[in-house]
Amino acid sequence: MPSMITHVQPGSIAERAGLRPGDIMHRIAGEPVIDQIDYQALTASASFTMDIVTSEGTAKTIHIRKKDWEPLGITLDQSIVSAPRPCTNHCIFCFIDQMPPNMRRTLYVKDDDWRLSLMMGNYITMTNISDQEFDRIIRRRVSPLYISVHATDPDVRIAMMRNPRAGQIMERLRLLKDAGLHFHCQVVLCPGWNDGEILQKTLRDLASLHPCAVSAALVPIGLTRFREGLPCIKPYTRDSAKEILDQAMVWQDMFLKELGTRFVFPADEFYCLAGQDLPEDEAYEDYPQLENGVGMLRMFETDLRFAAEDDPVEETEERHLVIACGTSVARIMQQWCDELQPRGTHVQVKPIVNRFFGESVTVTGLITGGDLIDQLKDVSCDAICICRNMIRNEGDLFLDDVSVDTVRSRLPAPLKIVENTGEAFWRAISGLDDDTDAVK
Repeated sequence: MPSMITHVQPGSIAERAGLRPGDIMHRIAGEPVIDQIDYQALTASASFTMDIVTSEGTAKTIHIRKKDWEPLGITLDQSIVSAPRPCTNHCIFCFIDQMPPNMRRTLYVKDDDWRLSLMMGNYITMTNISDQEFDRIIRRRVSPLYISVHATDPDVRIAMMRNPRAGQIMERLRLLKDAGLHFHCQVVLCPGWNDGEILQKTLRDLASLHPCAVSAALVPIGLTRFREGLPCIKPYTRDSAKEILDQAMVWQDMFLKELGTRFVFPADEFYCLAGQDLPEDEAYEDYPQLENGVGMLRMFETDLRFAAEDDPVEETEERHLVIACGTSVARIMQQWCDELQPRGTHVQVKPIVNRFFGESVTVTGLITGGDLIDQLKDVSCDAICICRNMIRNEGDLFLDDVSVDTVRSRLPAPLKIVENTGEAFWRAISGLDDDTDAVK
């Protein structure tokens, strides 16, 4: 796809080669440039040609020589940025299909784009990738990818994703392995669908692709109260979560001996549901699926303890804090506060029951403004702390479209929005982020 050069960095390789704003780029190394992936891959070489049409309408071939790590130094117009590829599945566990009606439009967007998997770590199913596009993944050496597998049994995966193309997953994964490309996998566990023997087969199949299959995360299904038209699925309970963790320990021991890695990693939510302590830091190896909620709490606690050691606060003025969080993490968070809070500071962790999405939704990031207002209106404290991941990136709205300003105005104490890091949490409970210095 032709793209216009909108800016050329002064002194750059592009400027020295004669490229100018307004030139139209047609091909690099003789290949059409479909998107950012092509552009980055084709300009990474030390030597290549660019076919352009100048702003005066003259066709030219530019020869580029550079260090392979050096940027070319041009900015292209938005034609290089294509819209995210939409999802073509109808998964029985899709959270977006369980959203209530009449919310803001962006909350209903379902992407399934391998380019976003490479650039941002988004999970993809690979059901909407044509053979031609899959060949481009191989040719461009796209690695690592993050792939939602769920089950390697073709019939089970087709039934769960309600897409006849879902049964091709092992064929595609083997092709990635044959090309030497790496990928991380996730399995969203749905009781009665892909656990038990089906899960054992899935993990064995994926482990057979190691080391290209780097890791497999086990994530419990998230169920809201808006499941009209979707199959009935039971949520994980304390006992069933414990059963998954017991099985995971067996698999981890086996894979550690066979592969040199634990390979399979349960999400933190399983430990919260089971009421079990978190594994130690080494159990997560290099935290291969941190953004998938695997080891996030362990890393958070590690950072919290480091922060408390590096910047200790032994005593503060008398103060009472309330920390609002999801019901699944409340027990662990209260333990941290009871152990680490300075003398004079009294922290109450307040688990917020998710009445907006349904009580089976227990994670902090899905708490809404309305539930905060309703369940904190009678608390007595000096400040209320919440995690920033309850709010969209723009910092103004909760998931239910209630504004931060509205929540602030309706709560009985000042609202503090705390970054989702152990250091920020320590600064909040120790008083280091207060306007006045904490008394040490």
